[in-house]
Amino acid sequence: MTAFLSTAYSRDLGDELRRLRENNTSFGGRSMAVQLGWDPSKVSNIETGKARPTEVDLAQYLATCGKGIEFLQDFTNRYRHAFDLYFAQAPGNLRTLAMVESMAKKIFAYEILSIPGLLQTEAYARAQFEETGNVSPEDVEKGVKLRMLRQSIWQRPYRPECVFYVHELALRMRVGDAKVMEDQYLRLLFNAHILRVVPATVKGIAFHSKCTLFEFGKVSPLAYTETDLAKVFAQEEAAVAWSRKLFERLDAVALDEEQSRSKLAEYVSGLREDLHDWRPDLA
Repeated sequence: MTAFLSTAYSRDLGDELRRLRENNTSFGGRSMAVQLGWDPSKVSNIETGKARPTEVDLAQYLATCGKGIEFLQDFTNRYRHAFDLYFAQAPGNLRTLAMVESMAKKIFAYEILSIPGLLQTEAYARAQFEETGNVSPEDVEKGVKLRMLRQSIWQRPYRPECVFYVHELALRMRVGDAKVMEDQYLRLLFNAHILRVVPATVKGIAFHSKCTLFEFGKVSPLAYTETDLAKVFAQEEAAVAWSRKLFERLDAVALDEEQSRSKLAEYVSGLREDLHDWRPDLA
């Protein structure tokens, strides 16, 4: 076992080991250490992602949890890069991202063409999945459910401090029907205290990739982005520094809270006017 700088994925690894211990044994952390002949701090450090377990460590730990060689091989391969400062995951893997969101003290997010997932209505999320054209009906419902579960962070007594920068292009992008968009605009209005609209006239910054910066209490900040192909987590100093500069730029060009609220109200009223003009006369 070697001590390392913990990463989002190493904390995911440790949490998975803790779950296996709790679900498959009657041991607490200290009694698990006694069973394995380890110092109690070793179990604690591994389960919190602060130390890299060797393959022998994992074999002993997982065997105590009743797992065989095939499980060990799969687990080892899955978490082989857990301590890398850059790592990518399959787009459907939400476990690490959900853990990062739940642990973060501060979240700064920038979206260009879409409403941030943590602020989406269920109907908007469903329409977004459906309109990609690449998701089966079963996966649409699974994706919507997982996205809504991630929003449970808003129900917690100690919520993260958040600022969501949303380019006006995302407000203009019609997803679903008018009712879906109206409800989504109203959801954003309700959360206008944490939302900053980047005006459509600010074009250059729209060429940047969407980005999220997570800050924690005692561990290093983490930059995150995603595409249809992968979720990318970057904890290396240069990546975090680049993200900070991006959000400094966004803070300088975005509308303030009241201006953002007024801009959102314009979209709500404009949508309602369009609906009124579209309806046929019934007289």
